[in-house]
Amino acid sequence: MREYKIKRGHNPNLDALVNRYFGATGDISKGLQFSVEGIGAITMKQEKGSLFIDIVPPKTVCGDYAVIKKWNEFLLEATGKDTKERKKEFGKI
Repeated sequence: MREYKIKRGHNPNLDALVNRYFGATGDISKGLQFSVEGIGAITMKQEKGSLFIDIVPPKTVCGDYAVIKKWNEFLLEATGKDTKERKKEFGKI
């Protein structure tokens, strides 16, 4: 499970973002589970200023790289941090 810290002052509506990007509905503060082709089974939960995401990869790999771009765009809108900032944050751990 990975913890993505949400940038200070960034207050996205995560339920609406998940619905827009992946078509899943539910309450992210209680925990949300859904599946995305190419990524796998995703479990998300928001606690205070962090977004916790656990991914179980699919058995077959999808050759479409648009899925990765879509995932990175979702994380940018959800956390307010781009790929470079998230990588730098994980490097500190």
